[in-house]
Amino acid sequence: MNLSFFDQFSSPSLLGIPLILISMTFPALLIPSQNNRWITSRFSTLQLWLINMITKQLMMPLNKKGHKWALILTSLMMFLLTVNLLGLLPYTFTPTTQLSMNLALAFPLWLATLLTGLRNQPSISLGHLLPEGTPTPLIPALILIETTSLLIRPLALGVRLTANLTAGHLLIQLISTATIVLISIMPAVSFLTLLILFLLTILEVAVAMIQAYVFVLLLSLYLQENI
Repeated sequence: MNLSFFDQFSSPSLLGIPLILISMTFPALLIPSQNNRWITSRFSTLQLWLINMITKQLMMPLNKKGHKWALILTSLMMFLLTVNLLGLLPYTFTPTTQLSMNLALAFPLWLATLLTGLRNQPSISLGHLLPEGTPTPLIPALILIETTSLLIRPLALGVRLTANLTAGHLLIQLISTATIVLISIMPAVSFLTLLILFLLTILEVAVAMIQAYVFVLLLSLYLQENI
C-alpha cells in the first residue's frame, strides 16, 4: 500500500513510449495565441494582464541590462505555473515532481547567469567568493565555502521545487485515502478529513503558484548579482 502512494510520481508511458514530453508541451496549448484584433476575448485580456504583472514583478529587482532576460524568465514562470496547477487535477501527471527535470531547468539558466557575470564583470563576480575584510588565515576556508554555496544553487532550486510539490501530492493522496476508508466506518471522521482535504487542496494551489514564482525569482536574483 505504501508503494502505491509513489506510483503517481512515475513517468507515464504508452506502449513503452514515455509521455512526459506530451505532459510538458500540453500546457502551452492552453495559452491562446495573440492576434491583431483590437477587441479580444476576456480570457485573452486576463492572460495579458497576468503576463504583464508577472513580468513587472520579475523585472523589479533587475536593472536595464537584465531586462533582456524578460522573455525567458516570464516564459519559464508561465510554464511552471501551468504545469504545477494542472498537476493538481485528478488523473494527471506533474512533470515538476521529477528532480531530473527541475535540475534540467535550473542548471543551464544558473550557468548562463554565472557565465554572463564572468564575461561582463569577472573581477566583481570572483570577488563574491571572498568577502572584503576577511582575515588572512580564513581566506582558503571562505573561498571553499563560498564556492560550494555557489555550485549548490542549481541543486537547491531543483530540490526545493521537487520536495514541496511531492510532499503536497503525498499529503493529498494520504488524506483522500483516509476519507474513502473511513466513510463506511466513521462517517463523522470521514467528513472531517474531507474538510481537511478541501483546505489542503486550496493550500496546494497556493504552494504551486508560490513555488513557481520563487524558482524564477531566485534565478532573477542570481542574474542581478552578475550584471
